Amino acid sequence: METVTKLTDFFGVHIKSDSVITQALVYTLLLAGTVYIGSTVFSTIRVLLSLFVLPGKALSSFGPHGSWALITGASDGIGKEFALSLAQKGYNLILVSRTESKLASFASDISAKYGPKVNTKTLAMDFAQNKDSDYTALKKLVDGLDISILVNNVGLSHSIPVPFVETPAKEMNDIVVINCLGTLRITQLVAPGMVSRKRGLILTMASFGGFFPTPLLATYSGSKAFLQQWSTALGSELEPHGVHVQCVQSHLVTTAMSKIKRTSALVPNPKQFVRAVLGKLGRSGGAQGVAFTSTPYWSHGLMHWALSRFLGDRSPLLVKFNRGMHEDIRKRALRKAAREAKTQ
Repeated sequence: METVTKLTDFFGVHIKSDSVITQALVYTLLLAGTVYIGSTVFSTIRVLLSLFVLPGKALSSFGPHGSWALITGASDGIGKEFALSLAQKGYNLILVSRTESKLASFASDISAKYGPKVNTKTLAMDFAQNKDSDYTALKKLVDGLDISILVNNVGLSHSIPVPFVETPAKEMNDIVVINCLGTLRITQLVAPGMVSRKRGLILTMASFGGFFPTPLLATYSGSKAFLQQWSTALGSELEPHGVHVQCVQSHLVTTAMSKIKRTSALVPNPKQFVRAVLGKLGRSGGAQGVAFTSTPYWSHGLMHWALSRFLGDRSPLLVKFNRGMHEDIRKRALRKAAREAKTQ
């Protein structure tokens, strides 16, 4: 009987112990679920407020009207639209791009529209050449000017999606030199003046291709990922000096680089995109929680948030999907090139 009692006592304690463990596990799961749901609700509210309700800072908080804005890749697409928007707001312009004739024509159009209210300076330079003489000429051009806004817009992607091992050496080199080194050299030339004046705005155009790894655009994807990391680090360095850095993430826009001509809910034109950027200045991190980074166009912001929140920035599923999509794009591009070759 004593033995049975001991066994009963033993099993009684054991059963009680299991009950406590089960109860603790249930409470832990409930707590984890509550935290997850709560964080998702909070994140959803934050992204909606950031994209649709809360305004950005006024441009004048970064530099007064009449100061200068330097824009790279300024003669086409997004860069051209930035120039038009900033001229309309009373900023003088320094336009930097590759083609002299385009720059001259664009500068003439701005002068005809705004007259002496907006001064315009231009410099034609091929960023792929990475010539010291070009940067020396630009330094001379901007010497003594109050540059309050820098738009790092110059960029290059692959002509079509291509496996890394088949990427032409020149294309690979040009992408890295233009996207990375060109942006670094321009910023290092302009930023010290902003620091000395304790104000300024540096906008750098990034891409979903850099935030989400993109097979068959590997070199471009890596170059844009570099700009993301560099911008966040630079933003922290310059913030104490009154200079705001904003890495601008985006999906597709109707530009020559994207080769898309029709707008849609997911693909704005440059004017729509630039309006969104300038309307959300200073709201870095608001939608995605990434320091000194914004995805200001509404549909891009929602897409960025959803992919990051529910799949993860570098999840195997997302990378696999990206690869399949760009493999299909490459096949269509090669078939189109073959058809065009037959007609010639």
